[in-house]
Amino acid sequence: MEGPGFSPARSTRSATGIIMLALIDYGAGNLTSVRKAFAAIGAEIETPATPQDLTHATGIIVPGVGHFAATGALAEAWRSAVADAVQAGTPLLGICLGMQWLFDGSTEAPDVSGLGVLAGTCTRLGGNGGALKVPHVGWNALDRRGPSRLLDGVADGAYVYFTHAYAAPVTDAAVAVTDYGETFASVVERGTVMGAQFHPEKSGEAGLQMLRNFAAIAHARRGAPGAAMERG
Repeated sequence: MEGPGFSPARSTRSATGIIMLALIDYGAGNLTSVRKAFAAIGAEIETPATPQDLTHATGIIVPGVGHFAATGALAEAWRSAVADAVQAGTPLLGICLGMQWLFDGSTEAPDVSGLGVLAGTCTRLGGNGGALKVPHVGWNALDRRGPSRLLDGVADGAYVYFTHAYAAPVTDAAVAVTDYGETFASVVERGTVMGAQFHPEKSGEAGLQMLRNFAAIAHARRGAPGAAMERG
């Protein structure tokens, strides 16, 4: 089997040969809770066995917890397949470590490159000079900064569940930020590339609404013509 090789291959196609949402398993994600959350909103999730399976996906999800070095398991074939899908207009959602992977990289593992579809480098939270514990674990608020399809129906100030020590910089891609002794990007969105630094699957109704939005965006993508996305 070609791929990260952490789990047995599973069929990734429905009877029609098209999968709804592809949840990539590279050995560093809380896949069970993500699957349960999407099941709760009635969305079909499959785990691709090979990079080639992503050509059939109407949406791609990259989860992740832990050290940035774990994303190194996403070898070149997977990186190329995800990048090609993004260029074709396929919606992409990164969750927690998966969101950090969308950027150029992280100081946590300088030798491991991110996907690079969003500009910037993730860095360690400062903890307000030691006044706050790092990792940042628990509920915190979203401060919305602009229009977002992913956050449609999610109230400004909604509380969501975080567990992380590194965070992405606030760039033009940040549609929501959060303060934890410093301000960091908690939700990013540029075209069909989206990410959440927190865990939507553990964030109650606000998180489920985000997953509903992503599933709807992916569903609308089915049969739509591709549109290349500029890095930003």
